[in-house]
Amino acid sequence: MGIKMSAQLCGIIGLIFLGGSYMSAGFSGGFNGVNKKQVESGKAIGLSRWQLARYVIFPQGFALSIPALAANIIFLIKETSIFTVIAIPELTNTALDLIGLYYNSNEYLFVLVVAYAIILIPLSIILTLLERRVRYGTFGN
Repeated sequence: MGIKMSAQLCGIIGLIFLGGSYMSAGFSGGFNGVNKKQVESGKAIGLSRWQLARYVIFPQGFALSIPALAANIIFLIKETSIFTVIAIPELTNTALDLIGLYYNSNEYLFVLVVAYAIILIPLSIILTLLERRVRYGTFGN
């Protein structure tokens, strides 16, 4: 085709498509989970389409989407290890290179686990707090 792209760009584009599809499914599930009776009630009290979306559909749909979105974000971070296949150095690849050079597998695998934990545990805590905040109705207040 004549299109030349770097390995990094190909990896990023791949993760964008993968993440986009999972994120859209998460949002779709969240917004489809909004009770139809609440939408009908909003129409019955005279809310316009925009008011209905702003005050009824979006807050509830977003709250229902948070768990799926949080899981997908963490999944995408862990999926960066697939970059090794297209020769982009990342945590797992670097650890395997060091193991090959120095034959200290336990130490480098431990460092790898700690590095992923340093990245994923705070992110998981932040996303859990966001989920709790949204779930208990303090979103938008």
